[in-house]
Amino acid sequence: MFGRGAGLGLALILAAQPLGLAAQSPELPKTAIVTLEPDLLFSGTRYGRALQKLLDGEAAALLAENRKIDAALEAEERDLTERRATTKPEDFRPLADAFDVKANDLRSAQEAKSRELVRLRETQRQDFFRNIGPIIGDYMVERGAVAVLDKSTVIVSLGSIDVTEAVIALIDDRLGDGPAAVKP
Repeated sequence: MFGRGAGLGLALILAAQPLGLAAQSPELPKTAIVTLEPDLLFSGTRYGRALQKLLDGEAAALLAENRKIDAALEAEERDLTERRATTKPEDFRPLADAFDVKANDLRSAQEAKSRELVRLRETQRQDFFRNIGPIIGDYMVERGAVAVLDKSTVIVSLGSIDVTEAVIALIDDRLGDGPAAVKP
């Protein structure tokens, strides 16, 4: 879902975050590099799931609206087809042209809504990673880490440097279902 660009984006967000002075935890092995799975951070946190639920609801509403519009256009097209047999060609042409304009306008409007939903999805994901950046930064300090890498870009590593689950627990603890701004 996020791909290699997300790892770089996550690294850039983290680099821009001020690192808080978290208490050193003796239970955590110190390692200079840790890895995360960005997709799992999004899908595994309550905040990410709340965002996904919101976005899925928006997508479902748009799909329902599209189906309703398609059904109305199909009914109108059937009506026009039936009227064609009893209407003079010179009288029918303006009706058919008006229907074509209406159908094209409706489809264009729905495509614009779909593009807006894609933009909203990307914006919400960017906000998610911006909001969790300080939490990851604090965890880096606790672990003594100087870098966080996207796990998918690492060829071989020890399992102990994957901190995804621990960071998910911290995000859930600090942000729960997300900031009040989890709205479209």
